[in-house]
Amino acid sequence: QGQLDESGGGLVQAGGSLRLSCAASGRNISDYNMAWYRQVPGKEREIVASISWSGANINYATYSVKHRFTIIRDNDKNTLYLQMNSLEPEDTTMYYCNSDRHCGPYYFDWGPGTQVTVSS
Repeated sequence: QGQLDESGGGLVQAGGSLRLSCAASGRNISDYNMAWYRQVPGKEREIVASISWSGANINYATYSVKHRFTIIRDNDKNTLYLQMNSLEPEDTTMYYCNSDRHCGPYYFDWGPGTQVTVSS
């Protein structure tokens, strides 16, 4: 299994921006479709956005996320990013990255995640 380390979260006011990073080790993300997930306490982890191994195919979970977030991959740096703009209080939760579960098993161990908190 590969390892993941998410970073970039923090406290931001509504309307602000954050850029999350997910550094991978032990496996190359270039071999996998990847995704960002978020998990509200007491609920299942849900996909926020996914990107194919080449970057050619990108999907977002909701209309709102599609028009505010951008998933980016840099295979050379073995890093996945999530640019989050126009943040809303409803975006507050923990964010994680991993391989896209719609394309097979998780190929990486879950990282610690990064907390995003948006104040109104």
